[in-house]
Amino acid sequence: MKLAMPIEGKDSMKNVSPSFGRAPYFLIYDTDTKEEKYLENSAATTQGGAGVKAAQIVADSKVDVLLTPRCGKNAAEVFEDSGIKLYKTREGSAKKNIEDFTEDRLSPLEEIHAGFHNHGGR
Repeated sequence: MKLAMPIEGKDSMKNVSPSFGRAPYFLIYDTDTKEEKYLENSAATTQGGAGVKAAQIVADSKVDVLLTPRCGKNAAEVFEDSGIKLYKTREGSAKKNIEDFTEDRLSPLEEIHAGFHNHGGR
């Protein structure tokens, strides 16, 4: 299974980014091979629509699951259309959240916010 996560740097010991659409990077992690891949989030510096653009970057990576602290409505629609399941991260490192996910300690992300709509996202 492949999962994605917004992350503060190119290292699984870095913390999960508090903002999905404005995260500097996405970690793509394969739970079968343990392979880590880091994608730069080109949507992070866009004027508006960062969440949808970031969601498309993640969806294009063919992941099964997104681990994130929160997600906007428009981005969530991209994930739903792509069949990507959303789980809520806990505060801490990407590595810890991967462990929590693989051991069934993360809950599905059910609270989807309206989005920030040109308010900067942070």
